[in-house]
Amino acid sequence: MGRNSKTTGFLKECMSDALLKLMKEKDYEEITINEIAALAGVNRSTWFRNFATKEEAITFKYVRLWEHWADEHDIAERNGFSLNNAQDFFNFNYSIRHIHRIVYSARLQSALFDAFYLVMSPQFGANAAECYQSRFFSYGLFGFLDEWIKRGFCETPEEITRLFLDMIKEKTDTGA
Repeated sequence: MGRNSKTTGFLKECMSDALLKLMKEKDYEEITINEIAALAGVNRSTWFRNFATKEEAITFKYVRLWEHWADEHDIAERNGFSLNNAQDFFNFNYSIRHIHRIVYSARLQSALFDAFYLVMSPQFGANAAECYQSRFFSYGLFGFLDEWIKRGFCETPEEITRLFLDMIKEKTDTGA
């Protein structure tokens, strides 16, 4: 009997939540799939039916967190980036800073970037200009976010948004 997408999504969230919980308690490298499955209340085979790696589970969790946050905050522009949604982007990331800290302590920034890229980039049917623009913003904005996380979220979301927008405006105005 096949599972519907709601059930699959729920199980994937349970497993990714279990992984994050375990990451608070022990080194990432020492966490086994059996431990994750047991904590999530699923079989080992359920894990492998849904995820190839632990990193994939973290990427899934980031994407799902964004989807939930965007729904709760009635965000219309949720896939892709524009200067209009910069404040939303930084507010969201600030709201999950506890998760960023867990993921960064395990040196898994790549899972965040993978999620970031899935949300930011057109996946199919985009023309070349959209693909290049999307990639440009993905790397640049991720670098900005990465530095903010590494600096411990010293700035508020409003301050970091202003810094980002000022930087974009300055580079655009000077033609640099």
